[in-house]
Amino acid sequence: MKTYTVGDCFYYIQNGANIKQGVINGGFPITRIETISNGRFNRDRMGYAGIKDISKYRQYVLEDGDLLMSHINSVQYLGRTVLYQKNNDEIIIHGMNLLKLKANRDIIVPAYAKYYFDSNPFKEQLRRITKKSVNQASFTVNDLKRLIIQCPDISEQAEIISKLDMLRHIIMLRQQEINRLDELVKARFAELFGDPVADSRGWGQVPLKQMLKSIRYGTSTPPVFAEDGYCFIRATNIKNGRIVNNDMKHISQYEADRLEKCKLAGGEVLIVRSGVNAGDTCVITDEYIGQYAGYDMILVMKDEMNPIFLNELT
Repeated sequence: MKTYTVGDCFYYIQNGANIKQGVINGGFPITRIETISNGRFNRDRMGYAGIKDISKYRQYVLEDGDLLMSHINSVQYLGRTVLYQKNNDEIIIHGMNLLKLKANRDIIVPAYAKYYFDSNPFKEQLRRITKKSVNQASFTVNDLKRLIIQCPDISEQAEIISKLDMLRHIIMLRQQEINRLDELVKARFAELFGDPVADSRGWGQVPLKQMLKSIRYGTSTPPVFAEDGYCFIRATNIKNGRIVNNDMKHISQYEADRLEKCKLAGGEVLIVRSGVNAGDTCVITDEYIGQYAGYDMILVMKDEMNPIFLNELT
């Protein structure tokens, strides 16, 4: 295993073309920050500016094996990286606010680099070069180039990629099974309790506020995260009615004392207030008693309202 810098491993690291998107629709697609949301290359989240002559932008056209990395974003998404794999003869322009990295393939395989950039050792290095401002964070290309990458030889990298790809496929299949079970639960819920909006069982309806002891809000200011400590549940940790631990952040005792109003006692329902998963909910179970909520809305039920029932209604 050899140690290299990012600058050793990538002969090209540059920001994209400064093109004002959305002025004119159509033409060649242009990447934007949303293109790499959820850690994958989203062809349905491109920008357009009516560009039909590619000659001015040849140097910005993506090539198979290019990596795109977010270097200006919210702290939790900073450093997010995807591997671009070209489809047929498509032409996509590399736009602003994403770095494009081209690998020195004698040293590193692009797919291995993508996995390495997702690793905790690399993220820890990234935190040390992150510069925070009011609404976003960033790092410079020069600082990025100095970060360290551990690289085995090319053949061993290929073996590692194969194993991680297999694990990722297994996780995807398991997630599909969970999603199908979620749909089954929702179907059974409808069979048992009918349509709550139409009151198909004739049980009567009351405003939600009558079933609540209180409504609280999490913090709107991201805390300083720690390596371990108390769980800090963010919108990204709430999906399909439950808490997912992927990318769970933690806060220190100092931050916990400062955010006492966000502390969870168990039984609350959290509702995501904004973003792509606005409206998603989860119930705080015993496992998360004493942990802390982020920007989510915290609903505390009266005794006559079962939080699990409410969670299934939403």
